[in-house]
Amino acid sequence: MKRDFLSIADWAKDDLLGLLDLSAKMKKEPWKFSHTLLGKSIAMVFEKPSLRTHVTFDVGIQQLGGHSIYLTQTDISLGKRESIYDVAKNLERWVDAVVLRTFAHNTCTEMARFMNKPVINALTNFEHPCQAVGDFLTIGEKFGEPKGRKLAFIGDGNNVCHSLMLMAAQLGMNFVAATPVGYEPDAGVVEWASEAAMESGCTVEITHDIHSAASDADVIYTDVWASMGQETEAEQRRKAFKDFQVNSKVMGLAKGTAIFMHCLPAHRGEEVTDEVIDSSQSVVFDQAENRLHTQKAILYTLLTGD
Repeated sequence: MKRDFLSIADWAKDDLLGLLDLSAKMKKEPWKFSHTLLGKSIAMVFEKPSLRTHVTFDVGIQQLGGHSIYLTQTDISLGKRESIYDVAKNLERWVDAVVLRTFAHNTCTEMARFMNKPVINALTNFEHPCQAVGDFLTIGEKFGEPKGRKLAFIGDGNNVCHSLMLMAAQLGMNFVAATPVGYEPDAGVVEWASEAAMESGCTVEITHDIHSAASDADVIYTDVWASMGQETEAEQRRKAFKDFQVNSKVMGLAKGTAIFMHCLPAHRGEEVTDEVIDSSQSVVFDQAENRLHTQKAILYTLLTGD
């Protein structure tokens, strides 16, 4: 039975820990995996532009010995020029997997439903699971076991927030999201994560108080206030989020050993100040590098069955 990587919630705790362990091995000894996807072709279908996701998947596929094909919305025009069903049925005859970066999460789930080959969610408006796995590899490198630590996500309760919350809850890391009123994460995600947190012995909290969220945190995480597709809301969001900037004062509320994280790209001077993102506490480029290693682990797991 084929397997996909669409949501953190679809993968059990032991599976996620296995991905992190494999990622660390691939990072340390990449040559041991250099021919594991020899003869495999992976289609990268991107409706949204990208730097980190595009480069890390493309390079990762090549490092594993596979071949990547990059397709933009101009090439395919999902659901317009051709139905998702027809695109899926064509691609499954030619390639071994699809990496899909799109807007609607339903596009991703439909592609996986129609296609008899693995589909990887490289970002939707609802989740960004590849980012979360890379981030938890980074957290593990800095702190070891995440269990019992505190991750404070400050800003928009968006796709990155959702995936981080789901993964933190499964791995026993206390999670708090501080958002302006009306920008909270999806209630269904919060409910699922809260139930998982009860099993793993951690907490999930949603607040509008940035100071309580940042207090004694091990990780301070933020993202842009207006994501791709929300450009018309940018000015409205700047006003709503003006008190949710991560600056030195906010970082000062966290533990002295705390790290700053951002999935990038960053809008410097908005959600984060230069003094924070360029500080010794910032691990944003470690995160960007680790996307390469964790996505290789995801590809390897889905395409080899190991």
